Amino acid sequence: MDRLNGSARLMIVSDLDYTMVDHQDSENLSLLRFNALWEANYRHDSLLVFSTGRSPTLYKQLRKEKPMLTPDITIMSVGTEITYGESMVPDDGWEQFLNQKWDRHIVTEETAKFPQLTFQSETEQRPHKVSFYVEKDKAREVMKVLSERLDKRGLDVKLIYSGGMDLDILPQGAGKGQALAYLLKKFTSDGKLPTNTLVCGDSGNDAELFSIPEVYGVMVSNAQEELLQWHAENAKNNPNIIHATERCAAGIIQAIGHFSLGPNTSPRDVTDSSECKLENVSPGREVVKFYLFYERWRRAEVEKSEQYMQNLKAVCVCLLLFLMFVIFFPGDTWYPSGIFVHPSGVEQSLHECIDAMGRSYGDKQGKKFWVWVDRVSTAQIGSDTWLVKFDKWELSGGGVHLGAPPSDVVG
Repeated sequence: MDRLNGSARLMIVSDLDYTMVDHQDSENLSLLRFNALWEANYRHDSLLVFSTGRSPTLYKQLRKEKPMLTPDITIMSVGTEITYGESMVPDDGWEQFLNQKWDRHIVTEETAKFPQLTFQSETEQRPHKVSFYVEKDKAREVMKVLSERLDKRGLDVKLIYSGGMDLDILPQGAGKGQALAYLLKKFTSDGKLPTNTLVCGDSGNDAELFSIPEVYGVMVSNAQEELLQWHAENAKNNPNIIHATERCAAGIIQAIGHFSLGPNTSPRDVTDSSECKLENVSPGREVVKFYLFYERWRRAEVEKSEQYMQNLKAVCVCLLLFLMFVIFFPGDTWYPSGIFVHPSGVEQSLHECIDAMGRSYGDKQGKKFWVWVDRVSTAQIGSDTWLVKFDKWELSGGGVHLGAPPSDVVG
């Protein structure tokens, strides 16, 4: 990725549903814990890859519903589509590779002969993926016969069954594992192979991820029987693959610590906001800490005291709104000076912003309200000056939305 000057320190490749995203966690706490950990410690020198069976349509829908970070790379439709960045620029080379010995028309023609198969929604039918529902007790025989018929028609395809109901038909060269292998080969040719790669999954269509050599792997605690069975048959003695004791994103955090891949204590798990130090200040990390304080402040989960406000002024960078710019001067005095520049061009001092925040104390008490930041990037533009950019989001009863500033002074 052009965002990094060299090799990524860590690349996490994670499935979404019931791996990164826990649909049984109504408050999304494990996901929010991962978000804070990633933005505080990894975003600046690592890569986040989402690898999902979802089509682009359903992937974008999930992002509207859940507090998800923006990945550097998105692998969708069970490894048949690879895109880059927020704009989701497609990888043309991958598309051309998948065209080999693939004819979607023949696939639909042959599958029409099986009454056991029910088409999934139109959004899930992609150029290199045809998807059905099939009952578990009928799946094995259907797959056997269908595979033989497609082979006789000259196609080289792969059939993947997952979730006890989903059957995906793909080109033989497709799949989550092959897509990851393609990316790793691409990074290697560019001299930017990640130092460590961690793959994360819960179901059958994630099995291929764990078969890639020299990667670490975590099956989250809630992994489905089909993946656990694959592991028992194919990788039981592989020390680089673990079955976590934690669900979903919490299991990913657990794996980071288990394999010693880097920090694994989420800032959300640190509740002592009074310990503030000026040594080794990381502007990106302070952004995460500030908004966690801001969330707890509005939920009245921290004490409303002058000491908290003074500490906040001492070390926290006050950054507001989508792609806002902040200049931070960590000086020798107790209070660093700083300004923020609203996208409209309006400027306000750091201290004025924090003072104004006091009026919002407890306005979200007893309510569902969470804040997270995304795409935090920092650049030192002077000996004592930092430029920081990021997105700030809020999750409340009304859903996910772009956050408003913590001060009502700036409109």
